[in-house]
Amino acid sequence: MKHYKKEYLKKDILSGIVVALVSIPISMGYAQIAGLPVVYGLYGSVFPILVYALFTTSPQFVFGVDATPAALVGGALAGLEIASGSGEAIAIVPVITMVTACWLFLLYLIKAGKLVNYISKPVMGGFISGIACTIILMQVPKLFGGNAGTGELFVLLYHIWQELPAFNLLSAALGVGTVVILQIARKKVPKFPMSVLLMAAGAGLTAFCHVDRYGVKLLPEAPAGLPRIVLPNLSLLLPNAEEIIVLSLTIALVIMAQTLLATSNYALKYNYKINNNREVLAYAAGNVAGALVGCCPVNGSVSRSGIADQYGCRSQIMSVTAGLSMILVLLFGTGLLKYLPVPVLTGIVLSALMGILEFDIARKSWKADKQEFGIFMAAFVGVLILGTIYGVIIGVILSFIAVIIRAVTPPKTFLGMIPGHEGLHNLSRNRDARPIEHTVIYRFSGNLFFANIDAFQREIENALKEDTRQVIVDARGIGSIDITAAERLVILKRNLNARGIYFYLTEHADAVNDQLRAFGAGTLIEEGSVRRTVSLALRAAGVDKPYPLEGISKEEEYSYAEENERLAEFEWAFGEGAEEKMEALATEVAEKIVHSGDYSMENIVQTEKDVSWGRVSLFDEDELLNRLELYFAKLEEQGYTHIEEIEERLEQRRHIVEEKIKELSPEALDLLKRHRKKIEEHLKEKRPEYYEHYLELRKRIEEMEGNR
Repeated sequence: MKHYKKEYLKKDILSGIVVALVSIPISMGYAQIAGLPVVYGLYGSVFPILVYALFTTSPQFVFGVDATPAALVGGALAGLEIASGSGEAIAIVPVITMVTACWLFLLYLIKAGKLVNYISKPVMGGFISGIACTIILMQVPKLFGGNAGTGELFVLLYHIWQELPAFNLLSAALGVGTVVILQIARKKVPKFPMSVLLMAAGAGLTAFCHVDRYGVKLLPEAPAGLPRIVLPNLSLLLPNAEEIIVLSLTIALVIMAQTLLATSNYALKYNYKINNNREVLAYAAGNVAGALVGCCPVNGSVSRSGIADQYGCRSQIMSVTAGLSMILVLLFGTGLLKYLPVPVLTGIVLSALMGILEFDIARKSWKADKQEFGIFMAAFVGVLILGTIYGVIIGVILSFIAVIIRAVTPPKTFLGMIPGHEGLHNLSRNRDARPIEHTVIYRFSGNLFFANIDAFQREIENALKEDTRQVIVDARGIGSIDITAAERLVILKRNLNARGIYFYLTEHADAVNDQLRAFGAGTLIEEGSVRRTVSLALRAAGVDKPYPLEGISKEEEYSYAEENERLAEFEWAFGEGAEEKMEALATEVAEKIVHSGDYSMENIVQTEKDVSWGRVSLFDEDELLNRLELYFAKLEEQGYTHIEEIEERLEQRRHIVEEKIKELSPEALDLLKRHRKKIEEHLKEKRPEYYEHYLELRKRIEEMEGNR
């Protein structure tokens, strides 16, 4: 509440009311799953949520009766041969809840909450999506008139099949219609409380059209009044102590893992921090409150948190409002619950769950990193098929494996130089880069140790040519080495020297030199194989500036310039996607120019600065101007006017770019012309239709210049 703004209050109160209304069917249904009368679900949506609100550091997460703990308790009761809804069940369930609270308090004392820091975003996304899909599958039968299921994927699918005989067309229409309306409303009117309107409409259909007469299920009646505060009878623990203690530990771990992961997901989404250990204490306190009112273990609710987020919740005033609203329902509104159609309320829950699916993470991971995608899918499928705990365990194990793989295979590349430019550049990402003659320069961007030294040595040896005279390791990314790596470096140097090849380790932190000496590899330093920079290593090997580059004759050697602006950035930044990005940038610039109607030189230059990428380098601007000319030439074919004026301005800008590059050095201008030639050759090979158009355009511009 420290930074609370009064404009949040309206949304928080509205979110709380909606959460309370949606909690009615959810909590009543999960209470039944846990083997309790439905009213205990409402009890679990009052004091536990209020206590949690006082302890939590999350401003927007919702606590209450939820699917996974309820299902675990219901399954345990069946194993203990205790009838659902019986007096024995009503007595034993709060005992399980209290023992769960004790386990959570123990987890708080040992600071187990920090373990969530070691769970990656793909694990979080897969876990949340798995939980959401599991609950969706649990609730699907209620859309068409059946009963909710429990278990994992295959059990739930089989349950849906078994419930098909109970299919009711009107129920399905109400349920599916609710989902469709809410999905449309989320896009068209996201701030409108459509859920509340649909619940009111559902109650109206019951009151005036009596939809229950046509087979639509309604919520069961619940007794009015607040719950009594009763200490659980812990003596009931003794006959089945081992089973209850193990079950409660499992539930506690589920509550901690599921709720912390989901809470952390919201913290990442809205850029705030939570105290993981304090959260575990909040879970313990909430479950103590749940035990005192006779409820099953309570958990963070992914579905209700999604609804609260949808309505703009920003603080736990939402939870306080929800708790107080539920008190009013228990005191005065239980008689109205019997009018609420189950399919409508189920549709509201499913729509909220659909909103928290994290498949966007999977899509991004598939494009960028298949390993991350695999981790997401493992956590997702693990939760669906094996359950919450096993899904988290699989995801965490894979996360640690991914960390190990990244340490073993860090980014690495071979380096060369671009004629006329300062510094070293990735040979595979810059087509103008050339290796220095007789030289292998290898950049290794990770700590060097027993698990990756073999790959390190193998890549260097595979890069050697018949004429290689020196190998230089750019080790600026190596912060430490181990004894195995130190010994292998000595062996590598010895083997290379035997072939008449110098070996140098450069650019690393001075602490690495201390490790080399400590591990008995001090000869590398003493014999001059450790140099501070790449240029000093080249000097030691007898290679002086200007460095001779492969494929560049003596007459074409270039001096170095410090102006980074000269360097083409797009290949460096976008790799294989550089051409597509340049095309998109040219389209963006051209559309802004056309929309403005201002074809002056000043507006063209300003538009280049204002687009998404921002100001481009001189080399990239030359290519951008080429693509702009092509773009406007196409518009001319479509009858667009002012094209000649625009082309004249673009050509003027091209001359300015050339002059700026010429000021840097004549060699740079020569390199620009070579760069243009490569662009033309690339167009001719990859985009022949563009190439023909390009030649015609250049010819016309040259004629225009000659006439002027």
